[in-house]
Amino acid sequence: MAQERAIITVVGKDTVGIIATVCTYLADNNINILDISQTIVQGYFNMMMIVDISAIQKAFGDIQNELTKLGEEKIGVQIKTQKEAIFDAMHRL
Repeated sequence: MAQERAIITVVGKDTVGIIATVCTYLADNNINILDISQTIVQGYFNMMMIVDISAIQKAFGDIQNELTKLGEEKIGVQIKTQKEAIFDAMHRL
């Protein structure tokens, strides 16, 4: 099966457990992390992940909604999830 990739961005005030919470959700939903970059600048957390969504069992829209809700309700951050092709198209000059 061809790899299908998505971009996940996480932004917000730094708190304990952000990475653990997001990574646990991804593992529970058969989403493999291919690349990850994370920084903290003056107390603000910023993470970008490239993930493989080829093995998900749910609709991609459900994954997007659940990650958004997880960020807002459980860890107080903003999580955005986009398929790689859409992300690329939006950021092309």
